[in-house]
Amino acid sequence: MLERVDLRNYFFYIACTVILLGGIKIAGEIVIILFLAIFISSIFSTVLTLLQNKGIPRFIAYVIVLSIFFGATIFTIYIINLSLQDFLSNLDSYEEKLNKLILSAIALANDYGYSIDKKMIFDTLNFGSFFAFTTKLIGSIGTFLSKFLLVIIGVAFILAETKSSQTKLKMIFGKNQKSLEHFELFSHNIKKYFIVKSFTSLLTGVLIGIMLILFGVDYPILWGFIAVLFNFVPVIGSLVAAIPAILLSAIELDIQTTAYIIVLYVVINISISNVIEPKLMGKELGLSPLVIFFSLILWGWLLGIVGMFLAVPITMTLKIAFNSNHQTKWIALLMSDISKQKKKINT
Repeated sequence: MLERVDLRNYFFYIACTVILLGGIKIAGEIVIILFLAIFISSIFSTVLTLLQNKGIPRFIAYVIVLSIFFGATIFTIYIINLSLQDFLSNLDSYEEKLNKLILSAIALANDYGYSIDKKMIFDTLNFGSFFAFTTKLIGSIGTFLSKFLLVIIGVAFILAETKSSQTKLKMIFGKNQKSLEHFELFSHNIKKYFIVKSFTSLLTGVLIGIMLILFGVDYPILWGFIAVLFNFVPVIGSLVAAIPAILLSAIELDIQTTAYIIVLYVVINISISNVIEPKLMGKELGLSPLVIFFSLILWGWLLGIVGMFLAVPITMTLKIAFNSNHQTKWIALLMSDISKQKKKINT
């Protein structure tokens, strides 16, 4: 009888999940703004607390945090918008130069006795479609940034409610100290994840931007910003972020310089994502590669390209929530990457 009841409960939870995902799909634009506001607030609430701990009055600390966030956002949007407009205006010129570069490579191969069909090469590479995709992708980012004012307003209201939210939680949980501890653990791990991920993404973008400036690649700030965004998209994110800068390098510079840039892209991304990030994040916040793959598909389908940026943060939030309660820890374990723990057990 107990097994029958448990099975019935699981079907109920599955049905609720399907309905919830359907609602998210329908209200995608609102959900994106809400998720971003919550995630950004979780980072800046830590800064707000640090300022208050240093003796700064809450209202002044609140104004400082909002001013920093608003100023950084406006400055970033302004710089990126200028780069986007200039890049898009020169896109036809870049495509033409790239085609000439391919023709030169084919001619060089023919000189060495290799017969290459130009039509087949251009049909296979299809740079026209790639540049169209790049234009659409960058245009989507620009459109999203233009709506970021709503996110700023959402962050302002959430930060204003942080103090009263703590009081409300104590009133809700009452004497149930264990439930309150579970929620505090969940909140702590969420903040830890977003602070570490934001720091490593920013570090990736800064290093790539500096590297591109030193090599003289056009629009280094734009490609650094895209590296920051796509660092939140695992596996394919770093590859997609690197392609435009590498193509520009091949067009404007020489092959040797482009090879150096490719190597440095790989070194920067591997060093940060495989060395620095795991040490700062902790093993308990690791996700299974399979879970990451399906989360990209699911949230990309639900929320579009922005959903791919949010896929891992949302999935990580769910994992941390499951891990914060002993009754759902088994779900968090299924979502975890336990390969390193297995190695330790075997040794």
